[in-house]
Formats: sequence, structure tokens, C-alpha cells
Amino acid sequence: MEKRYKCSLCDKAFSWKDHLINHIRRIHTGEKPYQCSRCDKAFTISTHLIKNLRTHTGEKSYQCIHCDKVFIDKSHLKIHTRVHTGEKPYKCSQCDKTFAQSNNLINHQRTHTGDKPYQCSQCGKSFTNKSHLKDHTRIHTGEKPYQCSQCDKAFSQNSILKKHLRTHNGEKLYACSLCDKSFTDKGYLEIHTRIHTGEKPYHCSQCDSSFSQKNTLTKHMQTHTGERPYQCSQCDKVFSCKAHLKRHFNIHAVEKSYQCSNCDKCFSDRSSLLYHTRIHTGEKPYQCSQCEKTFLRHSNLIIHLKTHTGEKLYQFSHWDESLIQNPYLCSQCDLSFSNKNTLKGHLKIHTGEKPYQCSQCAKNFSRNSHLTRHLRTHNIEKPFQCSQCDIFFLKKTLLEIHQRCHNNAVTEGKSDRSLSDNYCLSENKIEVKEELIDSEACEPENWSTPKVEVNEEQVS
Repeated sequence: MEKRYKCSLCDKAFSWKDHLINHIRRIHTGEKPYQCSRCDKAFTISTHLIKNLRTHTGEKSYQCIHCDKVFIDKSHLKIHTRVHTGEKPYKCSQCDKTFAQSNNLINHQRTHTGDKPYQCSQCGKSFTNKSHLKDHTRIHTGEKPYQCSQCDKAFSQNSILKKHLRTHNGEKLYACSLCDKSFTDKGYLEIHTRIHTGEKPYHCSQCDSSFSQKNTLTKHMQTHTGERPYQCSQCDKVFSCKAHLKRHFNIHAVEKSYQCSNCDKCFSDRSSLLYHTRIHTGEKPYQCSQCEKTFLRHSNLIIHLKTHTGEKLYQFSHWDESLIQNPYLCSQCDLSFSNKNTLKGHLKIHTGEKPYQCSQCAKNFSRNSHLTRHLRTHNIEKPFQCSQCDIFFLKKTLLEIHQRCHNNAVTEGKSDRSLSDNYCLSENKIEVKEELIDSEACEPENWSTPKVEVNEEQVS
């Protein structure tokens, strides 16, 4: 068809007069003559106004023949139908990727050209498409315009709200073709599929490690850089992971409103109470799909599943009984641990990190428990009392050494008087080297009794 209607402001031509008018308004003049009577939005063409009015009336005239979803616009239905048919008519000329929507193809092509035309006025960050810039801007404004109708949660992006709504209605559109699992989000399906394929597309530039998820690589990179971007607003502590900051923040929370109905323990969040309750009920809701084993926590199931897939935990690929019991392996030495927190504590031996500082003096400690013990030297608190006599001790290890005096005295037939006069040594007569007590070569439960130097003089 001949394009007889030419734009006087540029070299574009159109087959229809109304297309030319719409072009001039949209590109050149910015005129929006169609004003919505229900809100302050205005539009360049009448059909866009009609679509907008349907958002106010709730009218959805176009229903999907494959499911019960309805849409306010025919083009929206057409795009949705491709979820069922799998049709992706828009193909990239640079690579083999195809897309269900033309605007997704345009945005994708910018990954090849490097073009990022949309820049944030607050921080200067650039984006490949306008919607990403709009979503990003809400980080600065704190705006969360998308409210869940089922609960009081609000979101900065409509896509996040849609994902969230699926937690209420249980809808899982994305099914795995290799097993019977289905997911609420396409991204979750892609990550899950890598369990079957073994694909690890995210490579560390500092070492040979590879990862199946981008956020796992980001966390791993912090082991090289030492970066800890998450700081507590209540104290000076910093963390490499947002989840660790959230867990730490509970220390500052005075209110513990979640109480166990089976005992008197209270918790600052519902999830902690839920985990605790399973100790009473014996419930183990996470079952392995490969065998009959069940687990209290999802994280324990994930660790167990790696015994079936053979996926490496940290740097090691071999599996033996001790590794199953202690799956967290130190990358610096051959020690293994039963949980991640113990491994993190152990790693401080290699890094020399001592984040816990005494407020009374300049001494630093790698563990909070060591700081607590040290603080007693300032306030002279001696919480460990001998059950045989009235002597108090600063440390439990010193009490245990002292109690051997009683045991040996009974064996040798000494009287209580001779014990107190000649054999029972006060804490002042025991000189324990602090570096042995504060040693971190192993966990506290595995400590052997430290060697001590005993003053043999009688207590006068």
C-alpha cells in the first residue's frame, strides 16, 4: 500500500492519515488530547484511553481459551497465549535467542550493542530499557506502588507482585521437563534445571570456582575482596550477606513476641519459632526425592541431595561417611565441620579476623564467647563455683582443674582440713597462659585441658 501521508517534521511516511496524526503527537509535539476522567492520565490516541478506563471499571473482555485468565486488551491476550503455545516469533539476528514480545527483542539487542540510553538522574546508572530505569528510581524514592490484595505487603515492581501473588494462589506455571517439579517463576525453573544438567555458567575471575547461580558467585567473590557491604544500623558490625545482617539484627530486638506453646522459649521472628516447634513435634517436612530420608530444615535437605548428585561441596568431590556428617570443608586446610557457622568461625584462624572488641581495653577477639570471658577480667565476675568448697573461678577450665584436687585428696585419704590448707589451690596460684585458653585451633567442645604451671607453695 502506498504511503501517501508524509510527516513534515521528519522523513517518515504512513498509509493512513490517523497514523500520521498519532506519530506527530507521540514523537514531535507530545500532545495528549485524550484525558481520563477517573485519573490524571492523558493519552495521544483514543484506544489507549479506552484501555486505561478498563483498569478503573475492572472490565476484562478477552479470555484465554487455555486457562481462566482474562485481559483488558486483545494484544495482552495474544502475548499471554504464547505462554501456552511456546511461540517466540521475534528472533535476534546476532544470536539464536527468540522472544515472545518485540520489545523484549529490542532490549536484548542492546546487550550486543552495549547501548544503555536510559540514565538515572540520581546516581548516573544507565539501563537498556525505560522500565528498568523506572524500577531502579524507586530505590532512591522508596516508592512501592504495587500492593498485594491478599496481605499488607507492597512492592516496587509489578513483576515482583505477580510472583508474590502466586504464593497465595499456589499457581506454578513453569514445569520442569526432567522431573515433576513446577515453579512460580521462570527464573527459578532455569536455576532448578541446572541441577539436572550440571551447568554452572557463572565463573569466578579470581579462581577456578564455578556456580549455578549469579548471587552465589557474588557471595563467593567477597571471600576474595573481603567486601562486607551490609552494615548494622544499631552497631558497627558489617556483614558480607544480607541474610546474616537480618539474623544479627534480632540481637538488638528487645521484643520477642513469638512464644513456644510447649516451653517458655521466645523468639523474635516466626520462622525461628517454627524451626524450634519441630523439636517438640518431631516433624521433618523436607523429604528427599531420591530416598526416604526426611529433614528438619530445607538447608539440610540441600546438603543431603548433593550425596546423590555428586555435586561438590566447596572444593572437594570425594564423599565418605565423615564428609556426610561434616559437609562444610575448609578451603585452607583439611578440617571439615557439621555446620556453616562453625566453618566461618574456624576460617578466622586463617584470616586473623577479630571483629569483637573489648569496650574496656583495646583487645580484640575472633569469637563473641571469648570476648564475654575476657570481660570478666574487668568486672572480676567469677561465675564458676566449686560444689565441694566455697572457691569461685573466672573460667570453667580452672574450676575443672581445681576439682581434681578434691578427687586426688579423696584417693590419697586426706582430710578436708589438710585439703584446704595444703592441697586445694586457689585460682591465684594457677597461672594459665591466656593464648592457650583463647586458642582457636579447634572448637570449644574439642578442647583438651590446657597445661598449667602450679605454684607448689602452701596457702597460708
